Amino acid sequence: MKKKEKQKQKRIILLAIILIIFVIGIILIFTKKQDKPEDTLKQYFANLQQKNYEVMYDMLSKNSKNKYSKEDFITRNQNIYEGINVSNIIIEEKEINKQKEQVTINYHITMDTVGGKLEFDNQMNIVKEEKQNKIVWSSKDIFPKLTKSDTVKVKTSQGKRGNIYDRNGKMLAGEGTASSIGIVPGKMNEQTKTQDIKQIANLLETTEEKIKQTLNANWVKQDTFVPIQTIEKTKQELKNKLLEIKGVKITDIKERIYPYGEITSHLLGYTQNISLEELQQLSDKGYSTNSIIGKTGLEKDYEEMLRPKNSSEILIVDEEGNTKQTLTKTGLENGQDITITIDITLQEKLYNEFKQDKSCSVIMNYKTGEILALVSTPTFNSNDFSMGITTTKWNNLNNNEKKPLYNRYKQTWTPGSSFKPIIGAIAITTNSLDPKENFGKSGTKWQKDSSWGNFYITTLKEYGNQVDLKNALINSDNIYFAKVALKVGTSKMEEQLTKIGFGENLELGQYVANSTYGQNGKISSEGQLANTGYGQGQVLVNPIHMASIYSAFLNEGNMIKPYLIKQENKQTEYLKQEVFSKQAANTIKEDLIQVVEDEAGTAHSAKISGKTIGGKTGTAEIKTSKEDENGTEIGWFNAFNYDEQNPLLVISMVEDVKNRGGSHYLLPKIKEVLK
Repeated sequence: MKKKEKQKQKRIILLAIILIIFVIGIILIFTKKQDKPEDTLKQYFANLQQKNYEVMYDMLSKNSKNKYSKEDFITRNQNIYEGINVSNIIIEEKEINKQKEQVTINYHITMDTVGGKLEFDNQMNIVKEEKQNKIVWSSKDIFPKLTKSDTVKVKTSQGKRGNIYDRNGKMLAGEGTASSIGIVPGKMNEQTKTQDIKQIANLLETTEEKIKQTLNANWVKQDTFVPIQTIEKTKQELKNKLLEIKGVKITDIKERIYPYGEITSHLLGYTQNISLEELQQLSDKGYSTNSIIGKTGLEKDYEEMLRPKNSSEILIVDEEGNTKQTLTKTGLENGQDITITIDITLQEKLYNEFKQDKSCSVIMNYKTGEILALVSTPTFNSNDFSMGITTTKWNNLNNNEKKPLYNRYKQTWTPGSSFKPIIGAIAITTNSLDPKENFGKSGTKWQKDSSWGNFYITTLKEYGNQVDLKNALINSDNIYFAKVALKVGTSKMEEQLTKIGFGENLELGQYVANSTYGQNGKISSEGQLANTGYGQGQVLVNPIHMASIYSAFLNEGNMIKPYLIKQENKQTEYLKQEVFSKQAANTIKEDLIQVVEDEAGTAHSAKISGKTIGGKTGTAEIKTSKEDENGTEIGWFNAFNYDEQNPLLVISMVEDVKNRGGSHYLLPKIKEVLK
């Protein structure tokens, strides 16, 4: 028994010895593999890729560490590699030369940098110290021609951002001259300095603290021009007041300017310095901390076309500032100029008519789809943002109850009676309506039957005995169009609204909210269907989309595709084709002309002698509930100039027209624009 136990113990000891030998063998194999010089090379650059500079330093030989302190090594490597924004390092071994005390590895290295792809041949010397590979390091391990006294610099040349022009070549955004307001400290009146800084702060709508902080910067000397703020060169009255203060100096500087200021601000947007978040998102596209980027409007939407590609050079420079070697150089590319379809004369007229209102307007050539004017009011001044907006101005804009930063033409709105022509066209197209059918009088209050309970459709007035499509449009009869919607029916109405682009993105090159109806594209009740007939219920329409729908009345049932970037010899392009029958389109067109021509028409006051104007008014009620008696109203006037030589379509919406004439508030304004 004891003999068996001894044998068993021997077997266990033997197995343990074998296992230990096996583990030691694996360790030796692994150690040997890791101890190869080429593995040391790869490990060194893998740590560089991860910015593990301390680990890299630990890989140096004793002699190298005596020459370079840990702090100097880390600082030099970090400043150079991160200064040129190195990434994607790839190493390819070419030759290994083994000597008695040293191994030299020749290799090819490729890396991405701020100046483009950089690649070169280099070598690394490796020695054995205490059975470990150690690197004999010098600055040449960074770049072959780099010495300890040399520095690596990045030289950047700024390209020019593309200009934006209107259809007639007038510059809307581009390089221009602005005024830099500054102070020369040594020329200030010491006795009135505090009061003068306060006055400058008030005039520039900034703070005294900010000015004092700028004047106390380390680089400021008594004779230094210290920039405080950039303003538009045209603000002569402000500049005259500033120049009355001792020490103030004004110089001209090159700046991106917007000559038409508020008139084009929502459309164009503005540029500013890139933010840290934007830089992180766009780091692979050549942006740097000094980059200027489009923040809103067309400046943002067409950033890729407008932005310049700056030239970057990576240089090795000696102690005296002389360039020893150019490592990389990227070519300079200016941004592309953009010509848009906007006619700044029309844009200005439209803006001036509505600048005091909460409104938005679109003018479009209904034959080509060119957007000739696009205005949202109230607004801001792009120059204030691009030149550096003050805290005071920002707070005034941000806290303004009229929301001047809100771009209304990109949103959707309840269309009210301006939607009636669309319902009429749908009804004729689906054979649900004979436009000459007389519906008969219904008074000013109507419901289909008692199943509607307390729900009624109301209209403002009765008119004659002939209640047909033309007269219903002329007199804007809610009851008539509620009946028409019921005749079309829910399923056909949903089908036709989808057909004309409800729920779809409007491809315009910039974000525009989708027009919608019902909840999730469904009309939920008979009452909601009736309300849809005169543009209430849950119908929401984007003004640019509305322009495209109305263009179908003037293009035999085809919706023109709106566009903003001017293109030479562009072929006519439709957003949707045959959405209405030719009969429906022509019938609505002729009836809308009568809305203006007929003395009883709701838009008769927009009649212009010598021109054929058609259009439809609309006053949409905005209530929180059926019982709400204090709700507001949105006014619409959608009008066209029926003229082959000057085919204009205008869509305008104004908020808060209650007690201001409703939609009639817009008529004289649009009339002035169309004259």
